[in-house]
Amino acid sequence: MIGFLLAQAAAVAPVTQGVTSYPPAFFAAQRPASAKEMVARLPGFTLDDGSSVRGFEGAAGNVLIDGRRPSSKSDAVDELLERIPAAKVERIDVIRGGAPGVDMQGKSVIANVVLRRDGAVRGKIEVEGFQVPDDRRFGALKFEGSGGDARAWEVSGLYGRGFSGLYGDGVGQTGSSDGSPGRETRIHTESDGPLRQFTGAYALPLAGGRLRLDGRAYNDRLKFEEDTVDVASGAADAYDELNRDRTREVGANYTRALSARTTLELVGLRQVTGFGLLATSTSPGGRETFDVDRTTRETIARAVLKQAWSSAFSGELGGEVADNRLRSASALAVDGAPIPLPGADVLVRERRAEAFAKASWRISAAWNLDGQVRYERSTVRAAGDVRLGKTLSYVKPRLVATWSPRPATQVRLRAEREVGQLDFDAFVASGSLNNATGVTAGNPDLEPARAWVAEAAVEQRFWTRGSIVFTATHAEIQGVVDRGPVFTPAGVFDRPANIGDGSRDILRVDLTLPLERLGVAGGQLKGFVTRRWSQVDDPTTGVARRISGQRPVEWEVKLTQDLPARNLTWGAELYGGYQNTLYRFNAVDKYKLDPFLMTYVEWRPRPDINLRAELENITKRGYRQTNLTFSGLRDVEQAGPARLADRNYHFGRILYLRVRKTFGG
Repeated sequence: MIGFLLAQAAAVAPVTQGVTSYPPAFFAAQRPASAKEMVARLPGFTLDDGSSVRGFEGAAGNVLIDGRRPSSKSDAVDELLERIPAAKVERIDVIRGGAPGVDMQGKSVIANVVLRRDGAVRGKIEVEGFQVPDDRRFGALKFEGSGGDARAWEVSGLYGRGFSGLYGDGVGQTGSSDGSPGRETRIHTESDGPLRQFTGAYALPLAGGRLRLDGRAYNDRLKFEEDTVDVASGAADAYDELNRDRTREVGANYTRALSARTTLELVGLRQVTGFGLLATSTSPGGRETFDVDRTTRETIARAVLKQAWSSAFSGELGGEVADNRLRSASALAVDGAPIPLPGADVLVRERRAEAFAKASWRISAAWNLDGQVRYERSTVRAAGDVRLGKTLSYVKPRLVATWSPRPATQVRLRAEREVGQLDFDAFVASGSLNNATGVTAGNPDLEPARAWVAEAAVEQRFWTRGSIVFTATHAEIQGVVDRGPVFTPAGVFDRPANIGDGSRDILRVDLTLPLERLGVAGGQLKGFVTRRWSQVDDPTTGVARRISGQRPVEWEVKLTQDLPARNLTWGAELYGGYQNTLYRFNAVDKYKLDPFLMTYVEWRPRPDINLRAELENITKRGYRQTNLTFSGLRDVEQAGPARLADRNYHFGRILYLRVRKTFGG
């Protein structure tokens, strides 16, 4: 065991000005196949895919590739890392708190994956299969390849059929909150559909710099079916929902050194996404249909000038412009009769501009400052059912101070003004017919929430591979985006709304615990626990409550052990589930996902073959939806007992098998 520990210690480069380097030797016992598997083993690091917001600057994750952010927005960071063969990784640098010349993307910790430039052709082919509790079987074929040096290329593809593992068979009950008996039902659900994806990239020298071109096409078509039978009468209800998603994206990134210390980066991106929903609810009482057809287009141009004045001080100046468009048409019909919806047919266009200045200053070996100021201005126009025009502008400063009293200890302090982004989906009508939430109206008159945020984090690294991080965050929020009523001639509808000021607090602990010193050679325990609080005055009752949708507690624990002598890796992962509550003017909706456990084993009979078997959802997790709907405004004293709708689903165990063949090292 002592020899194993010494080997691991030698595999980690010393911490230099907030940067810790992990070469391939650090991951040798695991024998990873991809950069994703390597990143998952980094001490004190949790992958962040970024935010699905408009624009490029605010959507960043916490991973860089060769010091640059991926130019794709729709391609998730974990999928991109999955496509990078482990043999292509020269090292992974973890930057904590900031470092000169590194754009931290607004994050406190960044992982920079540095790739080899050897021109070798590498790739893999995977065949995977699932068996779900009702004996349905699903599978997929994946392929990935890359090669070249000065002129480099990458391709990947996915062809298969997927399913949703959230819903399963279950039981339901309707009644009253005062305990009055109601209707008991048995529920059967089924969901599946085809998945298609193709990505490609090509990089080449151009005009003294380097140009990278990216493209992605994605399609899925998920059908959800739910049949409900009354236990007493045998009366049946049916709900069918067809979801169609499609994405097309092309992007370009050009980087050129203008001098030894000055670099220019240009980014262009065009993305078109489509979403379709056709929902039908049939019962003895009648038939309802809800139809949505939505298309979003985004075009972005971005320029950044990076300057390194010294090895301790660097900065950036840049800006981006974006043109965003949404076209959405929604229709609700009851027994063939159309029901007017606010925001049902809307065309939204946003012209957005953002300028920013950033600087990083390594004051000493112990202190670093990383700061930025961003100014954004957007003009939003809505036409169709709702006509609206407004201009919004905000200044968003950010400052991070990092203190490292010892190489293994770091304190990070952050102060920032965060401004949320208007969700175009909130401008238009949406909803579902198979639960009490029903159809909600659109609200193009929303404003983004603004918050002043203070955060403190303390990280202690130990035992070479170990790390524990404590993080506390407090936010004072203006214009909380939640839910509120809108009154129309057709009735009262729920919709997104700014409901006033509020606050949010978060405590989080992350732990990476190597188990060698505890007698488990090659073992690692990694997990986190997050506790959240929030407060805002309810617009209906005037009483303080939690902000809708916040999950009070989340946690997970992952145990792995590498057995290099047997070419094996095994692990178990326990996820803590979640619960959250949504508040509407006449209802309270509660959702709870129970904890669930999975275990896996990977065997490598030879270096280029990997076999993986998983038993997922061993605990047969439950998913519960509880809806309380009042006859009027949500006030128990005035509205009386609420109508109760309670559904409890259970999805059984899932067997997953995968065969992977790699080539080219």
